[in-house]
Amino acid sequence: MRKSHGPALKKPMIDLAQCPECRGRAVIKGVFYELSCDRCNASGWVAAATGEALPLVELVTQLGMRLQVATRQVEQLRATRATGPTLAYQESNRLGAGGTNYTGD
Repeated sequence: MRKSHGPALKKPMIDLAQCPECRGRAVIKGVFYELSCDRCNASGWVAAATGEALPLVELVTQLGMRLQVATRQVEQLRATRATGPTLAYQESNRLGAGGTNYTGD
C-alpha cells in the first residue's frame, strides 16, 4: 500500500443494510403513534459492517452515490435494443397505411 498525504481522491462506498430495529421503515410503532427510529437516525439504513447509524452528512453522500448507480443501471436497461422478430413490432418501419408500422400479420 502506497503512502499518501491528504484526503482520498475517491469517496468509498460503504455497504448499507436495513436497520434491524425499524426494518428500513425509519419509524417504530409507539403506543399511540409512530416514532422516528433513534438507532438509524430515522433513515432506515445502518452501516452493514458495524450496525451503527451513519452521520447524516455521510448518509446523504452514500445514498446519493447509490442513487447514481441505480439510475445508470436503469438507463442501461432502457437502452437495450430489441433484436430479431421483436424489432419489427417495437420500431416503426413506416410501410403500413399512412406511414404506420406494418408487421405482415
